Amino acid sequence: MFVHGSMDRGSAFARCAGHLRELHTIRYDRRGYGKSIGKGAPAISGHAIDLVEILDGREAVVVGHSLGGVIALAAAQSRPDLVRVVGAYEAPMPWVEWWPKRSAGGEAMTMGAGISVDAAADAAEHFMRRMIGDERWEALPESTRHARRAEGPALLAELRSARSGPEYDAAALKATVVVGHSTESRDHHQWAAQELARLTGGEPPFVIEGAGHGAHTSHPAEFAAFVRRVVAAAQ
Repeated sequence: MFVHGSMDRGSAFARCAGHLRELHTIRYDRRGYGKSIGKGAPAISGHAIDLVEILDGREAVVVGHSLGGVIALAAAQSRPDLVRVVGAYEAPMPWVEWWPKRSAGGEAMTMGAGISVDAAADAAEHFMRRMIGDERWEALPESTRHARRAEGPALLAELRSARSGPEYDAAALKATVVVGHSTESRDHHQWAAQELARLTGGEPPFVIEGAGHGAHTSHPAEFAAFVRRVVAAAQ
């Protein structure tokens, strides 16, 4: 199962899944995003509950990108009988002291400090501009930009939840955790991956050379290799 990060959707893993035809893969839009917009804007714990409900009693290997990794780890904490292996690719740690206050998420929270719909939409746009750049944002169709701005409430809900503290105890996790990061990602994303590997006592992170934070879309074949490494840990 793939779990996407903030301001993303399940379709972002489509090209990666195309390299994994030997596996049964599941992709979905988390509540508040894409096809699941209008279904609420839960905290991390709520997204973890959703994940478990989608599994419907089936054991699975769960691969989470960015905040999706935090959700996957939270689900593994609550249901170790179902989630035995987690692949966490650059799962953030915004609750630690060294996490930068002016990260994309941190700035989005500042912009979305108000309670208005416009404030949440502006926060979502700012987050996207930080992640993909102004030029790519301006090149998006107006309908797409409108849809992404509408995801502001979901973004703010999960960012606030993540900053309140981890939803999992890394040292107590029963699941095997395989960590990954890219060489061109921001330092704090790479540090978080390395710290998670240390805390969970796993192998050193799987590294994708030349990729940034969005490796699942920019380097789908290499990300598929990461997924295969995660699946191998379950065998």
